[in-house]
Amino acid sequence: MAIQIKDLEQLKVMRRAGLLVGQTLQLLRENIKAGMTTAALDAIAAANIKRGGGTSNFLGYHGFPATICVSINDEIVHGIPGTRVINDGDIVSIDCGAIIDGWHGDAAFSIGIGNLDPADQKLMDTCEESMWVGIAAGKNGARLSDIGHAIEQYIDSQGEYGILQEYGGHGIGTEMHQEPHVLNFGKGGNGPEIIPGMALAIEPMITRGSPKTKVLSDKWTVVSTDQSRGAHFENSYVICPDGKPFVLTALDGGRSELARFGIETSELLA
Repeated sequence: MAIQIKDLEQLKVMRRAGLLVGQTLQLLRENIKAGMTTAALDAIAAANIKRGGGTSNFLGYHGFPATICVSINDEIVHGIPGTRVINDGDIVSIDCGAIIDGWHGDAAFSIGIGNLDPADQKLMDTCEESMWVGIAAGKNGARLSDIGHAIEQYIDSQGEYGILQEYGGHGIGTEMHQEPHVLNFGKGGNGPEIIPGMALAIEPMITRGSPKTKVLSDKWTVVSTDQSRGAHFENSYVICPDGKPFVLTALDGGRSELARFGIETSELLA
């Protein structure tokens, strides 16, 4: 399948969808606390997406029964919200998506609750920074595999972490998951050239132990086989027609984070 290339007007709608996702995740970040159920988080997200004029792209996706994925500790991705209570010391990973006028947004973050093991905080910090390293590497004219190479190099520089092999980032546009698949590891210099109009969701997923995973009996929740804790961060970004990147799901378009890499974000979607 060909990679979908978007024009500026289409990207403006994608920004609306991405901004709604970013705002929803920010609301969840502000409200999450020990003692809550994961279903309560899902209700907050559902209400905010509706209020923002969007619809969930997770709800009903291949039968997924909720608006967000909530994964705790050794659950790395695709956890189903329900009666589980969030406890002090947990790592909680939340993945969220929304559709506006047929265009998709998709992003995720991990957060520590209360008194956190410093090693768990380092895990999350490493995962989050690797996402920004990957976005920075995915500049106009780069090759697709440059992203995964940069992510892997950064993670490996920070310690012994397991990088999930079966799951990765993806193209995004009129569907949540499109070509190309974006690995979080591998050699640079391969794959299609990154060009204006190409939108990608970058999402490293790592554990404090083995990269090996299994899917639970609910057919969705992905856990580490060695029960090590995991982290997951994601943002969707695009190369604008001016050749500059813009992070569709970041509240500021990625301006502050990418500035650390000496990268100027586009003003076309600001």
